[in-house]
Amino acid sequence: MAKIRVSYEYSEAEDKSIRLGLFLIACGILSLFILGFCWLSPTLQSLQSKPANCTVVSVLRPEEMFECIFTCGADCKGTSLYPCLQIFVNNSESNSVALLHFDEQQLVLNPKCSYVPPCERDNQKNRDSVLWWEDYFTREVSSQVFTCFFNQQRRPDDVLWRRSHDTSVLLHCVLWPMVSLLLGTLIVLLTVCARSLAIRAEALQKRKFSYEVCQDLSASGSSERRGHKAEDPLTSSDPETSSSPTRTLPLFAVPVRRRDREH
Repeated sequence: MAKIRVSYEYSEAEDKSIRLGLFLIACGILSLFILGFCWLSPTLQSLQSKPANCTVVSVLRPEEMFECIFTCGADCKGTSLYPCLQIFVNNSESNSVALLHFDEQQLVLNPKCSYVPPCERDNQKNRDSVLWWEDYFTREVSSQVFTCFFNQQRRPDDVLWRRSHDTSVLLHCVLWPMVSLLLGTLIVLLTVCARSLAIRAEALQKRKFSYEVCQDLSASGSSERRGHKAEDPLTSSDPETSSSPTRTLPLFAVPVRRRDREH
């Protein structure tokens, strides 16, 4: 039997499905790297800080002023000044005095100050914001014990009032890239499996068709042979060969003796 050939080319819809799956896989891998470098690493560093009990030791406001950059439009930028607020606390982990910072971002912006206000164009607004927090820690928090976060290995002289990143950020950094990656892989696998099943079904259909054709041909050949055998032998035989070479006698012929012939 000749080898059955089946077409392995993908249709337009299957080609689009495979392209979509590969695009989702590429997006998942790329977003995993981007979120890993931009968010995952700072989140892990933030989660390394241990919670501790802190109490305010002193609240200071040095005379030194710091600059900040404000924006007032697409092409409008400038600098303004704000006073420095320093809040020193005693944490229960190291039992030592450390400088309190609101979060990791403000610690990076200005390691010398506890609070960096939202930069305004007017210096007085920046000053008022700093004075409000100074009054809050002096009157309301000074006699209370509150939770702070301390990292002995990275910054033993600084503590954080709150974390900028928590476990939800870690969950989102891993969850959505993995969803995109798994969804793309699932689309590609389903498309390839569907095409493979279609190819097998097509091959089985062609084999079934060829088998039916062979059965029809064999049935027609056997019927023709039976038809030749059923023909009359007298009509089909040659008249020259059918005649007998011997002479036949009549039914009531009587043989004559040789003696009688002589007489």
